[in-house]
Amino acid sequence: MLEQWQQALLLGDGALLVIDEIQKVANWPETIKALWDAKPGRLRLLLLGSSALQIQAGVTESLAGRFELLRVHHWTFAELQAAFDYDLPRYLAFGGYPGAVALEQDPDRWYAYMKDAIVEAVIGKDILQSHKVANPALFRQAFQILCAYPAQEISYTKLLGQLQDKGNTDLIKHYIDLYGGAFLLHALQKYSHKAWLARSSSPKMLPACPALFSMAVGVNVLQNAEQRGRAFELAVGAELVQQPGQVFYWRERNAEVDFVYQYRDTLYAIEVKSGRKKSAKGLDLFCAQSPQALRVIITPDYFLQFSSNPRGFLQQVAC
Repeated sequence: MLEQWQQALLLGDGALLVIDEIQKVANWPETIKALWDAKPGRLRLLLLGSSALQIQAGVTESLAGRFELLRVHHWTFAELQAAFDYDLPRYLAFGGYPGAVALEQDPDRWYAYMKDAIVEAVIGKDILQSHKVANPALFRQAFQILCAYPAQEISYTKLLGQLQDKGNTDLIKHYIDLYGGAFLLHALQKYSHKAWLARSSSPKMLPACPALFSMAVGVNVLQNAEQRGRAFELAVGAELVQQPGQVFYWRERNAEVDFVYQYRDTLYAIEVKSGRKKSAKGLDLFCAQSPQALRVIITPDYFLQFSSNPRGFLQQVAC
């Protein structure tokens, strides 16, 4: 790395140096700090890493004030539509990983690619190599189960009941945290003005992209209208969590709001409609309790506009 650094310096001030897979370099934060502080601001430096967990573990306080963290999320519907002419049904079945596009016509190869090159690479190499997990087989089984509940609220007790081994809620929470840190799953908390109620709520699970849901349950499940509706709600939520701010869900007895999005001082109550029969009383009740909330309804007809500019779309249609 020192040789590449010196070569970049010879190119003059403002030269761009890109170092990929930085997490594989031993003691890289200390090395980068020493090189940067010796000639501060001479280079533009971009450090890349395919392991989110290892990058996070490697960024120590010694780099405080010297870096900006840029997260590269799964590909959105708008990006895949522009690059590969995706329509919505195709996105709900396969969306998220451009590397798998060429394999979509061969279901067995597509599944093998998703399992081996994506999921197992993250679980086996990123998570299990950097975190101690007592039962890796149970850990993998938990991922399959969690991906099978897209955009659904599910209790820790119910999750435990489906695992083929003994455990406790703390174990499940730990698994979910690890998958969240690796950007495979998002666990949404219930929106509440009382923080302790939000933390104690059952999570609403969001696989990070539709392809993870299809991999877990099979693409053919989308022929079912109920599951297709879940997949669309997942698609909206997965792109919403890529935005700055916080995303929650809300429920009070039988009344619910699919997503509550808080960006700075603005609160959005978001209802996702995909053809399934859903009552609007949740939106009405939530807005009655939180009068500052702005109502938004997202349907398949307007999903491309939402995906192209989520915050702009929300600002434009909110009422």
